[in-house]
Amino acid sequence: MTLSLKARLGPYEVLSLLGAGGMGEVYRARDSKLGRDVALKVLPEAFARDPEPMARFEREAQVLASLNHPNIASIYGLEESGGVHALVMELVEGPTLAERIAMGPIPMDEVLATARQIAEGLEYAHERGIVHRDLKPSNVKVTAEGRVKILDFGLAKALAPDEPAVDISTSPTLSLGSTRAGVILGTAAYMSPEQAKGKKLDRRTDIWAFGCVLYEMISGKQCFQAETVSETLAAVLMKEPDWSPLPESTPPRLRELVRRCLDKDPKQRLRDIGEARIALDEVLAGPKAGEVPATSQAAVPGAAAWPRRKWLAAVAVAFALACFVALGGWWLGRKAAVSGPPEFHQLTFDSGLIYSARFAADGQAIYYSAGWNGLPVQLYATQPNGPESRSLGLENSSLFAVSPSQLAISIGCKDVFIGDCSGTLAVMPVSGGAPRELAENVISADWGADGSELAAIGQVGEKCQVEFPLGKVIYQSPSWLGFLRVSPHGDAVAFVAFSAWEGDVGKVVVLNRGGGEIAHSATFISVEGLAWAPRGNEVWFGATVNSGWANSIHALSLSGKDRIVLRLPGMLRLHDVSHDGRVLLSQEVWRDGTKFRSATDPKERDLSWLDSADVTDLSPEGKQIAFFGWGEASAESVAYVRRTDGSPPVKLGKGEESAFSPDGKWLLASVPGNPARVVLLPTGAGEPRELNPARIRQFATPGWLPGGTGVYFAGNDGHDWRLYTQDLAGGAPRAFTPPISVFHKSYESYLVSPDGKWAFARDVDGKAWLYPVMGGKAQPLPGLNPEDIWINWSDDSMAGYICTDNITHALVFRIDIATGRRQVLADLGPSDRAGLTSIVPVRVTRDGKFFAYSYDRALSSLFLVKGVE
Repeated sequence: MTLSLKARLGPYEVLSLLGAGGMGEVYRARDSKLGRDVALKVLPEAFARDPEPMARFEREAQVLASLNHPNIASIYGLEESGGVHALVMELVEGPTLAERIAMGPIPMDEVLATARQIAEGLEYAHERGIVHRDLKPSNVKVTAEGRVKILDFGLAKALAPDEPAVDISTSPTLSLGSTRAGVILGTAAYMSPEQAKGKKLDRRTDIWAFGCVLYEMISGKQCFQAETVSETLAAVLMKEPDWSPLPESTPPRLRELVRRCLDKDPKQRLRDIGEARIALDEVLAGPKAGEVPATSQAAVPGAAAWPRRKWLAAVAVAFALACFVALGGWWLGRKAAVSGPPEFHQLTFDSGLIYSARFAADGQAIYYSAGWNGLPVQLYATQPNGPESRSLGLENSSLFAVSPSQLAISIGCKDVFIGDCSGTLAVMPVSGGAPRELAENVISADWGADGSELAAIGQVGEKCQVEFPLGKVIYQSPSWLGFLRVSPHGDAVAFVAFSAWEGDVGKVVVLNRGGGEIAHSATFISVEGLAWAPRGNEVWFGATVNSGWANSIHALSLSGKDRIVLRLPGMLRLHDVSHDGRVLLSQEVWRDGTKFRSATDPKERDLSWLDSADVTDLSPEGKQIAFFGWGEASAESVAYVRRTDGSPPVKLGKGEESAFSPDGKWLLASVPGNPARVVLLPTGAGEPRELNPARIRQFATPGWLPGGTGVYFAGNDGHDWRLYTQDLAGGAPRAFTPPISVFHKSYESYLVSPDGKWAFARDVDGKAWLYPVMGGKAQPLPGLNPEDIWINWSDDSMAGYICTDNITHALVFRIDIATGRRQVLADLGPSDRAGLTSIVPVRVTRDGKFFAYSYDRALSSLFLVKGVE
């Protein structure tokens, strides 16, 4: 039975449809009594009408509700109202394991961590006599913090006829689901041979399914897959698994575990899932003597398509700073148990960001640059055994390197996230004193072995170049370079060569003094800092090996071989390694948020609920906000609407940039893809509609024409971006501007004026213009600076609203269209500005009375680590 939006089932209000499967439809709902969101699994109507199976189901549900384990999604109860029966379950955010597998290869450390948690959940249930019977990747979810949750535990038995043996035709997923092949094959592919034969089942059928899931995580392919149900079941019964898709790097003990789980004879199969958990622990502990260790996995191809901060935001909330300290002993990179885990000592405790840190030449002091408690970036000094830091009194300065007598610093930093910091290179005595400027536009620098010469990376036009010593160019690149370090012997330099001018995808490169390449690493999704090992035989660097689930310190030898030195949760940056092997690193925690406020009330309401979401629109009366984010689907953007009074968000469907219709009943959204689409999503009752303008391949910045009878959007026909109008009644789209730039300021919106006469846009050179919608001569827009972002028009079309692209706050101005004069309306930003990295996008209603903005915040702490080898 399908429930409508806002329908009530007892104390539960339906918010959105999450999905449908063989056991019924699943909805997101709000528990009005406890103030939490839950998942409602509505049972099939035909099943619910029969009192005998319902009574049996209620008995089974009571048993399932007794399961209380962190890796099993909880059942809260049963609810019945108006003939509708629903199971009330824990709402688990995050992608299913099936969606995660579809994204691409899963690194081995993530496979092991996920499999171990599945095994723990199964072990807990098996000890209580409960068998899942329908374990598969789509019944496993992975939350943002990496927590595994097994869904629908035991429901297969609860919904099945009460007989000692079960024919596959009565399998819940087969009989109660639709006849779509994907649904049927998705279950048949994970059935154990005894399940396919209709025999009585025990815990060993879960062990078989666990082996299928583990095989698929490692290889990316289903173990048993065919075009029809019959062929799939025949493969389960008759064929042995094809082991060739398992990568050669798969640890031998893991291969053996999969083989034992997939033995067709239940008597020869692994008998207890607890044995699987133990085997996984052994693999995590590292190879035994004589075993060939698994090689580290390279970065996932294509992962750079997501913006860096959005990738990181998806996992940032999961790892708080306290978690970093508590989990310091969780060291998956240890080589032997006798060596013990590394020791972690926290050095800083303020709120803000650490940009770079170095040991003093004698290792007895530590210098670093940070922006603490909302203050500008400056230099600090501390001791390895003391929590107190003292400021060196240089604001807007960041640290490059430390020699026995001098600090190399950057003055007037422009960018502290990629590489080190772009500014003026200067040196100053360690004991204090005025800095002496040496060179402009320096990105990174380091002292030579004896502190008598400097190496530097500088920006010259559209290129970066390495100078060693300063003034002698040994390497040039069209891409960004950073994190330069000179070897302990002074005969080589290492740095990170990024794949683009924005982003973190890159590799480590090692050159000799003449510019000849000695070695380079694989390409990683993110590279965060590097340093030479004390003996000068390796370069250590921080790298993200997948989509943020784990971070590692790698060691690149001069022969080009790569090994993992240390794995840690959260995002880390490697800063330095001392001559005695101590490591300086920082762990960063990223949080996204969205705030709303009115012009008459300075108190802000925090409407954050996803790990990563951007506000895209404010309704005309300021009562609703449109968002898009990735909180529930790891690879697809989703459009949401939420009321500004703090009511729960409503998921509308796929979409990114979006805009409310004048009457608020529709959300116009662009959907990326090949081809891209423009869709109309109902905010209440109604069905989604799709606009398919001919010849338009990409869309951006959608909006409504006055009266709501037509829309406009930036479109690309394969050659240029232009602004188009489109009548909702039909017809071809009409371009009314010359080629424009939609990426100069990606958060600009509300391009067409309320009277429909003008549209704001930037030409391909970034200059602001007003283009006549119905034809005529374009007019330049006076008073707009390059850093300004256009965010709306005034009601009378005589003025516009702009905001400044600023990290620590966003000033909102009203700008007069004719004269370019501006008036400050608001200064937005959280009261605690520590760690802010951006406040965009900003939205304001046309009357200038309501504001909404999204912000990113990053907090980091510096750690001294001993015992890393």
